[in-house]
Amino acid sequence: MLVYEDAPVVEPGPGEVLVEVHAAAITFAELGWEETWKSADGRDRTPIIPSHEVSGVVSELGADVTEFRVGDEVYGRIGFDLNGAAADYATVPVGDLALRPTSVGHVESASVPLAALTAWQALVDHAEVQSGEHVIVLGASGGVGAFGVQIARHCRARVSATARGADLDFVKGLGAEVVLDYRAMSGNEGLETADVVLHTVDGPVTASELDLVRPGGRLVTLSQPISPELLEGRNVRAIFFIVEANRAELETIARLVDSGAVKPTVAQVFTLADGRRAFEEGPRLHKPGKTVLQVR
Repeated sequence: MLVYEDAPVVEPGPGEVLVEVHAAAITFAELGWEETWKSADGRDRTPIIPSHEVSGVVSELGADVTEFRVGDEVYGRIGFDLNGAAADYATVPVGDLALRPTSVGHVESASVPLAALTAWQALVDHAEVQSGEHVIVLGASGGVGAFGVQIARHCRARVSATARGADLDFVKGLGAEVVLDYRAMSGNEGLETADVVLHTVDGPVTASELDLVRPGGRLVTLSQPISPELLEGRNVRAIFFIVEANRAELETIARLVDSGAVKPTVAQVFTLADGRRAFEEGPRLHKPGKTVLQVR
């Protein structure tokens, strides 16, 4: 059960900073993940603090920290095996943080790190998208999908996408040339095969989705590894990965936000005191963008 209560401020350890939290974004699924509640060796981690995307101000430095100064405005993704940012203060490893984009406020900054970093690593690090290639983003109105469309466009790729019918105009506004309502599609009708397919939706990759990848192309999935049986006889490079902390990439993403090439989307904002209601009501909204807790 999530409760709003007083908790002690934890001193930052070596390689950590204490962040005065201004905003924290929510990943609804985290409450169902084993690593949220148990350590790697199976020990109970409760009580835990959720919300693993943060935007705030460095208020104290741990030992040996030279990357930041007190007063720096930062944002980042906190590992899910650590306490999150749904609090007045959070201790964060310096590798999880970067200077935040300055063209937007803390609420918008908090909505960026996890989803944008995942999309960047999927398309740039793993799929190595090239200028002129065709990219299909499945689930383009979701957090990762929305950034995926924009990052693919930044890579000068041609982008097609699927989304809910109510979100088609939103995804087109992100830069996708073709956007189809996945609920109204008959098979893959309306989509050309692509050099890269980014699968951001829940559940396993299907044979129909693999059919969207041209021979020699790449499919990146975030939910689970692709079944080896599905790949038999196909000339497709299948990629499954889990996002990793990367300050340099967060810095690049911040510059893209400040340049206007990437725009964050906030679905709704709750106060920290209403954090439990945010976790309970947010998944029912079915609106593009992140749910964010405004702390200050």
